Amino acid sequence: MRKNLVITGGAGFIGSHLLDALKNDGVNICVFDNLSTGKLEHINHHIENKKLTFMQGDLLDIDKVTKAVEHYNIVFHLAANPEVRVSSVNPQIQYQQNVASTFNLLEAARKAGNVETFLFASSSAVYGEPRRIPTPEDYAPLEPISIYGATKLACEALITAYAHTYGFKAIIYRLANIIGSRSQHGVIHDFIKKLRNNPKQLEILGDGTQIKSYLYITDCIEAILLGLEKAQKRVEVFNLGSEDQINVKTIAQIVVDEMKLKNVGFKLTGGVDGGRGWKGDVKNMLLDISRIKSLGWKPRLNSEEAVRQATYDLVKEQKKN
Repeated sequence: MRKNLVITGGAGFIGSHLLDALKNDGVNICVFDNLSTGKLEHINHHIENKKLTFMQGDLLDIDKVTKAVEHYNIVFHLAANPEVRVSSVNPQIQYQQNVASTFNLLEAARKAGNVETFLFASSSAVYGEPRRIPTPEDYAPLEPISIYGATKLACEALITAYAHTYGFKAIIYRLANIIGSRSQHGVIHDFIKKLRNNPKQLEILGDGTQIKSYLYITDCIEAILLGLEKAQKRVEVFNLGSEDQINVKTIAQIVVDEMKLKNVGFKLTGGVDGGRGWKGDVKNMLLDISRIKSLGWKPRLNSEEAVRQATYDLVKEQKKN
């Protein structure tokens, strides 16, 4: 049974969609967000809900974090810096916003003593470039090739140790590329922005052969909530993604089609380190999702359908703005 819960990054992309899904559950919810990337407009339609508390604060502020969790039983930790590209340029940002902030949140949960379940949005980036595709949760060794992936793996280790040491349940979700409305980063967002500036030519980072799994946001939220209901072990790890892949050139063509553009030329940069879009870019990613499927979930949309729907969503949103 869901009780009182706090969502870090609750005004962000995944967090606000999670809030939408929880709105009819009758639980008390605290949205904790520093609004660096989250937006109040994502959650404004919930503000009249008397069971919702919004707290603007940073996870690096231990006093505010402690106040945020002291009355809540379930923590959804979604706040992070999601930019893989930034991590190679300024590792300090990734460490502070991912590792240090997670440590503060775990410390607050430990001191409060009332947290029963801690859910964490990790990443497929923890696997690095695995030799096994699709990649299962028990794949080893975990060798992330980006600072971002390393910080997510560090967070997983901290969460696992705290769960075993202090007696709460931890559920870790290793996410593929999650896409949909309200997204503020990623390949689709970047392509739309570039084509707004130049509708005749689209720059594609890398050699164009990067191929990955994409999951639509509502499918992601359904899986997260199912994990909350059905996870049994002290620490559970679930891969969340689609069961197929799509390459970056196909994504580019879908974005062009959805924007109703004609005669757009594609300019491949060639990339770095063998055609990667940037340092730390994993060229081939597909997760084995049989573990979460065994609980009764499967994605409604495949990667191409998810990309098309997410592009439609984001183009529509940008027109409003």
